[in-house]
Amino acid sequence: MSRPTSNAPDPHRTTSTPLGWIGIVRLGLVQTALGAIVVLTTSAINRVMVVELALPALIPGLLVALHHAVQMLRPRWGYGSDIGGRLTPWIIGGMAILGLGGFAAAVAVSWMTANLAAGIALAIIAFTLVGVGTGAAGTCLLVLLAKRVAPERRGPAATVVWLMMIAGFAVTSGVVGHWLDPFSPERLVFVSGLVAALAVTVTVFAVWGLEGRIAPAVHGQAVHAKPPFREALAEVLADPDARRLTIFVFISMLGYFSEELVLDPFAGIVFGFTPGQSTKLSSTLHSGVFVGMISLAFAAGVPALRQKIPLAACMMWGCLASAAALVGLSVCALVGPPMPLKGFVFALGVANGIFSIAAIAWMMTLAGRGKANTEGVRMGTWGAAQGIAAGLGGVMGAGVSDLSRALIASPGTAYAVVLLLQAALFVCAARVTPSEQTTPHPDTARTARLVAAE
Repeated sequence: MSRPTSNAPDPHRTTSTPLGWIGIVRLGLVQTALGAIVVLTTSAINRVMVVELALPALIPGLLVALHHAVQMLRPRWGYGSDIGGRLTPWIIGGMAILGLGGFAAAVAVSWMTANLAAGIALAIIAFTLVGVGTGAAGTCLLVLLAKRVAPERRGPAATVVWLMMIAGFAVTSGVVGHWLDPFSPERLVFVSGLVAALAVTVTVFAVWGLEGRIAPAVHGQAVHAKPPFREALAEVLADPDARRLTIFVFISMLGYFSEELVLDPFAGIVFGFTPGQSTKLSSTLHSGVFVGMISLAFAAGVPALRQKIPLAACMMWGCLASAAALVGLSVCALVGPPMPLKGFVFALGVANGIFSIAAIAWMMTLAGRGKANTEGVRMGTWGAAQGIAAGLGGVMGAGVSDLSRALIASPGTAYAVVLLLQAALFVCAARVTPSEQTTPHPDTARTARLVAAE
């Protein structure tokens, strides 16, 4: 008797062995390239518009918000990779679009010096391309990690990839900053084009041949047509675990991305920090994030620790620790300079690093637990939640700070209220942390049934 078509193998599954550390680092290079272009548009080009062109800060702010808003399309890009079965073309194509957007953004800034309206119109198109390219390449890169990285390596792999993206931020900021002096619009266009070209080239060489071959369909077994996008998205959101993770990502990232726009002015107004000291405080925060990421990667790499400290627990306690650090910072706001501001900021960074890497590793784990070949839609859904939260977090953090300072006479009290509201977000995120209870992947269940039948 022939087997039912519901048990047909997925023709899009790769037959390669899990990635080793060299393969993981190669994928990390893609994140480095992605970070290089993104930081160019959100940092260098942002600064040129505000400082050299003397434009209102609202203009680059809205453009960056547009880049985040486009992240809502991440589930659609993931669905496209599920339908096609191949992730490499989506990663390379996404990076090409991202590179074009980064270069176009520099051209737009140059054009603003002669025709402001035309330059802004081109900038809108450019930042839209940046959002599309980031979403397509970033989502499919995570899907490839989820498919090709062994479960015991997912925590360390997520750490490696994200640290390499941060390295892309740092290296690009330093190199571009050097080559942009003395500044001219033409130099900005040249440097941006060079960064974009190098990023796309690195991506092509990093992912070429890494995905593995596609498993051929077995003779005599039907292959189901993929459901429409809306149906596929509805299936993901109907999964309690996937839905809960989506809510967790949105709330936790809302708190995460509202921090930085508050810490610098808070330190300057309440503690009297100079711009240089505020920059060092930001470095303290990111150093803490680095330590948190490395700590979790180490724990995930040790089998005994990995069994005692599951990912869901790391997500929950990381959020609660973030909330505790923010409560400490609110006390700093009320008391003033005698309080150890830097210590609480470092602790906040450590907690942020722990919960964020645990969440990424959990995404990679949960991505393969639904129906076969829906990893792209799942990862895209969580990426969209993060992107929307990133855009809203920056606006919310700055907006609530302005409102509190307008309504409350004491700056310290006003910032204490803002910091406590951010702490409340992390407490809410901890309450919706996904459960560690797992369900078998459909392929695993199907194999067990077939073995029992034979």
